[in-house]
Amino acid sequence: MDISFHGAAGGVTGSCHLLRIGGRQLLLDCGMFQGRQEEEAHNHDPFPFDAATLDAVVLSHAHIDHSGRLPILVRRGYRGPIHATPATIDLARVLLRDAAHLQEADAERDNRRRQRQGKALVKPLFTRDDAEATLRLFTPLEFDTPTDLLPGVRATLIPAGHILGAASVVLDLEEAGRRRRLAFSGDIGQDDSCMLPPPRPPDRADLVLLESTYGDRNHRARADTHREIAEVLESAWQAGGNLLIPAFAIGRTQELLTLFALHREEWNLDRWLLFVDSPMAIQATAAHVRHSELFNDEAGALFAGRDLRQLLPNLRETASTEESMRLNTIRRGALIIAGSGMCTGGRILHHFRYNLWRRECRVMIVGYQGEGTLGRKLVDGASEVRIHGEDIRVAAGIHTVGGLSAHAGQDELAAWYGAIEGRPPLVLVHGEARGRDGLAARVQADFGVHARLPVYGERMAL
Repeated sequence: MDISFHGAAGGVTGSCHLLRIGGRQLLLDCGMFQGRQEEEAHNHDPFPFDAATLDAVVLSHAHIDHSGRLPILVRRGYRGPIHATPATIDLARVLLRDAAHLQEADAERDNRRRQRQGKALVKPLFTRDDAEATLRLFTPLEFDTPTDLLPGVRATLIPAGHILGAASVVLDLEEAGRRRRLAFSGDIGQDDSCMLPPPRPPDRADLVLLESTYGDRNHRARADTHREIAEVLESAWQAGGNLLIPAFAIGRTQELLTLFALHREEWNLDRWLLFVDSPMAIQATAAHVRHSELFNDEAGALFAGRDLRQLLPNLRETASTEESMRLNTIRRGALIIAGSGMCTGGRILHHFRYNLWRRECRVMIVGYQGEGTLGRKLVDGASEVRIHGEDIRVAAGIHTVGGLSAHAGQDELAAWYGAIEGRPPLVLVHGEARGRDGLAARVQADFGVHARLPVYGERMAL
C-alpha cells in the first residue's frame, strides 16, 4: 500500500497522485501542467505508469490543473471509471471540451507557421474526440456517500468549498487485514465564500495530503476586499477607459457576478457595460444554476427564482467570436470578464492587445497567478509583455485584488488540518516552495507536526 506523486509536488499545477493497494491502482486527479513553457512541456511526457492498467480515477474538482490530462490518459489507454460529484462532471464537460478546442486551435495556428518555415507539423495534445471519450467514463459520486470503488477501497467525498462540486476525498483502505484512512484535501476554499458553504475537514485520517497554494500567507478580510473592488471600479471609471478582469470561467466568474448582483447599487454598476466574454463561463454559470442546492444560504436566496439578467440588467453574455471582437471597438465604459484566469490563453489576450497599452484602461487581477504566467508578469510590474508573437507595452493600471481567491489562506489551511482528530502525518502538495515551506513552518509551530514535502515521482508507503 503506497502513494506516489506525479504532479503538484513542488508546484501548483498538474495534480496527480497514484495509489497502489492490493494489486490495484487508483489515481487521484490527472491535471494539466500550466505556467512556464518548460512546465507545460511536461504535458507531453509519458505517464510514469501504464494508463491502461489503472483501475479507477477520482477527480476532486473540475479545474484544468486537476482534470486537464484526463483526455491524454484516455488517449493512452485508460478505460475505467472517473468518479466525481455530479456538479464536477457538469463543469468538467464544459472545461474539457473547451480545452480540447484550444488544443486543436493552437496546433492549427502553430502548423500554419511551421509550414511557412518548412518545419514538421505538430499534433494537438488531445482532441475533441478524446475529450468526448473521457466524458463517457465519468461516474457520479454524491457527497457524503461512502462508496466501494475497488476491493479494499471505499471513497467518501466531502465539500471542499473551492468551486461548485469541489470535494475532499477520504479513502478507507484495507489490504491484508491492515486498514488505513487517507484524506486528500483537493483544493480548499475560504470559509466565507459568497457562493459556497465553508469547507469541511474529515473527522479523522491516518495520512493527510493537503494543498498549500497560499500556505505562506492569508488573504485580505472580505470586507476590505469588497471596499478595494469598489475603489478599483471607481478609479477605472474616472480614468475613462475600459476595465478588464481576467477570471477563471469556473467559479471566479460566477463569484464576481454574485458580488456584482449583491453590490449593484453600492458599486454604481449600472453605468458600466458589463460583459461576460467567455462561452465556457456562460455554460458554467448555467451549470451553477442547475446545482443551486450546493449554494450557501445567501447565494441561494439571491438566485431563488431569478436569473442573472434580472439581477444585472446591463449584463451581456458574448458567446460568439464576432460578438467578442466587437467589444474591442468600445473605447470606454466596458467592464469585460474574460478567460483565462492566469492570462495564459483565451479571449482576455485579445482584449489585452487592444487595451493594455492604453493609460486610461485598467486590469483587475482577481486570482492566483502561477510563476511564469502572463498574469504573474503583470502583477510583478512588467513594462512589456508578448502576446500572440507581438510585444505589447503595459501602460494600463494593474490592480491586484487578492481576497477573492478560491483557495484558503494559511490560517484556514492550518485550522482545516488542526480539526482532524489526532493531528495525523501530513504531506503538503499543490504549492510552490514559499507556500509549502510557509505552511510546513506553521503546522510545526502550532501542532508540532513535521510535514513531508514530496518531489515529483517520490513514492511513500502508507
